[in-house]
Amino acid sequence: MADGAAPVLDVKGLKTVFRTRGGEVHAVNDVSFHLRPGELLGVVGESGSGKSVTMMSLIRLLPSPPADIRSGEVLLNGQDILKLDEDGLRKVRGAKVGFVFQDPMTSLNPVFTVGNQIMEPLRRHMGMNKQQAEARAVELLELVGIPDARRRLSSYPHQFSGGMRQRVMIAIALACDPDVLIADEPTTALDVTIQAQILELVKDLRQKLGMAIVWITHDLGVIAGIADRVMVMYGGQVVEQAPVKDLFGNPQHPYTRALLKTIPALTGEREDRLQIIEGQPPILGAAPSSCPFRARCTHAFDRCEKENPLRRAIDGLPLGHGHDVACHWTPPSAETANA
Repeated sequence: MADGAAPVLDVKGLKTVFRTRGGEVHAVNDVSFHLRPGELLGVVGESGSGKSVTMMSLIRLLPSPPADIRSGEVLLNGQDILKLDEDGLRKVRGAKVGFVFQDPMTSLNPVFTVGNQIMEPLRRHMGMNKQQAEARAVELLELVGIPDARRRLSSYPHQFSGGMRQRVMIAIALACDPDVLIADEPTTALDVTIQAQILELVKDLRQKLGMAIVWITHDLGVIAGIADRVMVMYGGQVVEQAPVKDLFGNPQHPYTRALLKTIPALTGEREDRLQIIEGQPPILGAAPSSCPFRARCTHAFDRCEKENPLRRAIDGLPLGHGHDVACHWTPPSAETANA
């Protein structure tokens, strides 16, 4: 990771609303973050917290309507993606930003060979002829650890296991050497052994290629092993952001602290029972005017009902560069992650 380098991705004040028959759903509320070259940002939170919608909004993958990106900037190497026309967007998707979706079983087209699906972005974005694209496709399959790569180009997705399909999805996302790779819970549908293999693959590729990565997950254990920084989302907004060691060692938001208490301890040192977070995520029918976590929070007080907290730095560094939190409550300094 290039410390101090200009961000390759800089998101400012992103707001996304869905227009439905029952009214508007405010799915992404004033989300801001940045990503430096070579950095891996982990994005965590419960289902419905806005993780995937935020990242799909970045490159306008959401159908419009019903999705409506109301405001914000998404600067990719200084260029605002949200202002691009469709032709400009096509040059960004796949070429400058790669996207690995959740389910490898359904993300590949079943009627085209794996080779065809890897070669298509190479010919479209890189201007390669068939022979050049085929040679590059073989390199990519070898890079992601698929044996007998040249022969497997002619295979169809149903001829691959789930883990192999996810490797193919990663190969497609890497095809044009993107500046940013967004991985949306890419190991969710895989068994534990295959998950570990994919995580090791991503670590290896990051070292070899030096690209910036956004890794979306609900699994804090995964984030602990691969991320540089962590962004915690709840109710469509960022509630805490910190370097990974700070987040696990000194969590500031009650939601983050509650999430950490749901993780089993591998050492057998945990004395208390695993906890659950009582209640349900908020209904996002309006722009938040109070803390979205207040109904589930054991530390909520009057101000939480009246005012949605802004993110504030707790270590003196500018927002997004150190440890910041959106919460009116301040934990006692002596408290730790397990308090």
